[in-house]
Amino acid sequence: MKVCFAFLLLLVCNSSFDSLTKGHIDSIKPLIGYSVTGSLSKDTTNIQRLNYVARNYFESNPDSTLYYGSKAVDLSRQIKFLPGLANGLLQVAHASFFKGNYDSAQKEFDEAEQIFKHIKDKKGLAECYEWYGKMLSQQAKYNRALTYLNLSLGLNRQIGNKSGTAFCYKTIGMVYFGEGQLSTSLDFYYKALFIDIKAENRVEIADIYNNIGDVLQNMDAYPRALEYYKKALAEAQQAKDAFEIGTASENIGEVLLAQKQYDEAVSYLNKALKIAQKQDDKDGIAYVSADLGLCYAYKNEMSLAASYLKVALTTARESKITYNQAFALISFATFFNLQKDYKNARQYALEGQQLSARLGNVYFRANAAMELYKCYAGMGRFKDAFKYSLAYTSLKDSLKVNEGIQKLTSYNLTLNFNAKQQQLALQQREKDVLYKQKIKQQKINATFEAVIILMVIISIFYYRQKSRQQKTIAVLGDKNAEIMRQKQSLDEQTAKLNDSNILKDRLISVLAHDLRAPLSTLRGVFDLLQDDTVSMEEVLEMIPSVLKRLEHTSDFLDTLLFWINSQVDSFGKSAKVFRLKDVILKEEHNLGEQAISKGIKLIDNVPEDIFPLADADSVRIVVRNLITNALKFSRKGDVIEIAGRLHRDLYFNEAYYVITVTDTGIGMSPEKVKKLFNEKVNSVTGTCNESGTGMGMMFCKDLVEKSGGKIWVTSREGHGTQFSFTLPLGAIVDEPGQQELVC
Repeated sequence: MKVCFAFLLLLVCNSSFDSLTKGHIDSIKPLIGYSVTGSLSKDTTNIQRLNYVARNYFESNPDSTLYYGSKAVDLSRQIKFLPGLANGLLQVAHASFFKGNYDSAQKEFDEAEQIFKHIKDKKGLAECYEWYGKMLSQQAKYNRALTYLNLSLGLNRQIGNKSGTAFCYKTIGMVYFGEGQLSTSLDFYYKALFIDIKAENRVEIADIYNNIGDVLQNMDAYPRALEYYKKALAEAQQAKDAFEIGTASENIGEVLLAQKQYDEAVSYLNKALKIAQKQDDKDGIAYVSADLGLCYAYKNEMSLAASYLKVALTTARESKITYNQAFALISFATFFNLQKDYKNARQYALEGQQLSARLGNVYFRANAAMELYKCYAGMGRFKDAFKYSLAYTSLKDSLKVNEGIQKLTSYNLTLNFNAKQQQLALQQREKDVLYKQKIKQQKINATFEAVIILMVIISIFYYRQKSRQQKTIAVLGDKNAEIMRQKQSLDEQTAKLNDSNILKDRLISVLAHDLRAPLSTLRGVFDLLQDDTVSMEEVLEMIPSVLKRLEHTSDFLDTLLFWINSQVDSFGKSAKVFRLKDVILKEEHNLGEQAISKGIKLIDNVPEDIFPLADADSVRIVVRNLITNALKFSRKGDVIEIAGRLHRDLYFNEAYYVITVTDTGIGMSPEKVKKLFNEKVNSVTGTCNESGTGMGMMFCKDLVEKSGGKIWVTSREGHGTQFSFTLPLGAIVDEPGQQELVC
């Protein structure tokens, strides 16, 4: 009887949660076991009930979670009830870190972890690791956060807890988002989304849509971001979850702010701020206040803007949330730049830049660079302004990678496909039911007819049915053959379209990324030329740097256009026998001045009698790229040697030429060597700050392989690098003065 009564009380509590609000804690006391004297009964059922109430209070009233969780902890300690104590500590820790009390939360998490391990509660331990990891992520302690989250993920998979697994995927995605790894964060967000959509968990779906919107907003894809934020708001409203409604409203307000729709942005942001204040959400209060400050600053209501920005910075510092501190500081820099108070703007922008670098957040670093550019331009320090203009362009370009959008499209197609599959499965089940009913009715009819109809009529009926069946089978056979022919034709067309799309995507990726920076540089220079405060001497100082970037871009375009031409089917027919020495001498002449200017010695040890069978322009581009790369990463006094030799492989009974470019420069790490030819790498500056595109080695690999050879590299950091590639024989020299042509 007692157990039934306790279960009834839990049902009453569960049905009452939507009506519970902050300040009405006493109204629930009769439901959780208070005695006549006002004290709580010390039994395990009551403690479990307290923890249940605390957990379900969190979304609407974190203070109540703290209150009931603390009561559960006190009672559990008195009667030494370890499961109740561990769960109570977990609820209290969750509420503590939500309110910014990280030291207290850490102690409670640590104690809960030890108890869960002692009582071997894997589910409780997994949840403890989940929230511990989320707290560390909020403090920008990303490596430790990933450690705890991966522990939780392993436990959730082990016990088959799908909701816990989805939560871990989502939180890991948030960690990578904080580090600026947007593409990786999308991978984890969609892993979580697939699970939560299947489970119809609207609150988590809303949260993940908000997170995906954040990724798109960081890439300046505002229409797509707004689409996901509105999806999140719709899901949150259906779930009646105040926290997610506030988050979605805040995010929509941010996009409207970026699109300069300030009045609409203020409307959404005020709604979000009210929810954050009601829940005492320090993170939300700080972030929304900063957004409101920016809105009013752009509306030229500076007094109101300053008050909101002060609230944002003060709240962020008190709650020790580094992410919000960086955002508030950069927002203050924007505020002062709008008032042309460049000294204060510079102070806040530099501090925001330092915090953003510590976070590893590329989006904030880009915004800080833009504010520093405005500061220095306003102060007349144009060299510094130009430096930060380039930094801003580079950081924004790194956010606008096509990979993230491609993954987003791919994941959306997967979601649509899954939805269609579920719909088709439902339709098929309905057809199966109807089919079974139809078969059953046919059996009844056949039985009835067998009794009342003569055997002759049954035989005639059978004969007709058999004839129809044979005709149907014949028609179906013809249709099936026709469908197979159409499928084969469609497969061939699909293969051709895929090849075309792959080539298009590679070209768009290269052009979009590597031509943006030099064009932005030119635009920046012309903007400065229009400024009367810039002297002609300062302009002349900038011109060599700009010309150097344009020369690099022109060289890159030549290589790119040749590589594009190499993608057509007829390219392989251009292979001819030529003397390699002529190509080497030409490139040594072109690059000799650059080598002399850096104090680097070029040594040509290529024999006169090497005659490969390949496209000479392809080989020239490969040699030029390899020598240019060696010059870029060599120092004064280093040596670059170009050599060639004939290699005979007795095991495979074949021969080919091996050409090597060896330098004594700074070398590469094993990690960089592994991925050098596999993908576009992030180019680093050379020993004299030379820039690159990151595409050179990919071009070299492509051109060497089209010529029938292969390319590889060996390198040690600090000891130099050797690039080697092979070419088919065009002429073999067995003895001096004798050559055998091979075509």
